Amino acid sequence: MHPLPLVVRLAAMLGCLGSTPTFAHLNFERDVEPPSYVVIEPENSNLNIDNVALVCEDAGDARVLQLQIYLSTEGPLLPKGAMPQQLKSDPRAEIAIDGKVVPVTLLFADTYAVLADETDQIFPRLSERLIDAMVTGKIMVLRFDLLAERAGQPAAFDGEVVIALQPVSGSTNVSAVRRCATVAVDAASTGLITAEVLAPF
Repeated sequence: MHPLPLVVRLAAMLGCLGSTPTFAHLNFERDVEPPSYVVIEPENSNLNIDNVALVCEDAGDARVLQLQIYLSTEGPLLPKGAMPQQLKSDPRAEIAIDGKVVPVTLLFADTYAVLADETDQIFPRLSERLIDAMVTGKIMVLRFDLLAERAGQPAAFDGEVVIALQPVSGSTNVSAVRRCATVAVDAASTGLITAEVLAPF
C-alpha cells in the first residue's frame, strides 16, 4: 500500500516525529497563509487513533482536502482490545455531522487512514457539501465497520470517533485550510512529487 505524500511542510514535521506521529499540542499550521492542515483531537474514541487531520493535498494540477486519521500504534486501525486477525476484508465507514450521515471510502496507508466521499480524477477528496457541514456543524462522528462478523450476523459498526467541531470551525481553521485547496499547484516551483493513490485495505 502506498500513502499519499503530505504537503511538504507537514511531511517534514512527520519525518521528525517518526512512524507514529503525535499532534497533541497542535491545532493548525501557523505562519502559513493559507494553512495546509488543521489537526482535530477526538473527544472520544474506542479505536487506536491519536488525532484526525484535515489536510490539503496536492493532486496533479489541483489540490484536494482529505480527512486523515493518524494512529497511536503502528497499525492496523483497530477497535481497542481487538486483534488484527479479526479484521474483515471489506471494511466500511461513514461520517455523521449533527446526525446527517455521509458514506465514505476508507483507504489505508502504513500509519494513517484516509476518509473521502469523492474522487478528483484518481485522488480521494472530501466533497464541498461535507466540508460545508464541517464548517457549520457542531459534532462529527466517524463510524467504522472493521471486524468480521460471525456467520449469520449482519454487518455492524464497531468503531467510533467523536469530534467536537465548534472549537475548530468557530475559529475558522477549517475554512482557512479550505482556501488552500483553491490555490493552483505549480509543480515546477514547489518540486512536489506526483502523488500515488492509496489502496483499499
